[in-house]
Amino acid sequence: MKKLIEQVDGEGLESLLGKEVTFFCMNYIYTGKLIGVNDTCVLLQNPKIVYETGAFSDQGWKDAQPVCPQLYIQTASIESFGVVK
Repeated sequence: MKKLIEQVDGEGLESLLGKEVTFFCMNYIYTGKLIGVNDTCVLLQNPKIVYETGAFSDQGWKDAQPVCPQLYIQTASIESFGVVK
């Protein structure tokens, strides 16, 4: 039997703190600086909702609208996340 047993601290959302990240959620795409993470939500600074991505090879989003100074996103609605642009 093969087993992989490894515990790594600072992976996933925690590893992206302080970076510009993108969250692909159930209804919208959000992007902004990740400044907070807990068990139920994440906190973005200067968040934007991405209404039109454009080509992912482009440096910026085709249409991303600012929302407010800070925005909380429920982790239950996040489908995927990462540093995209």
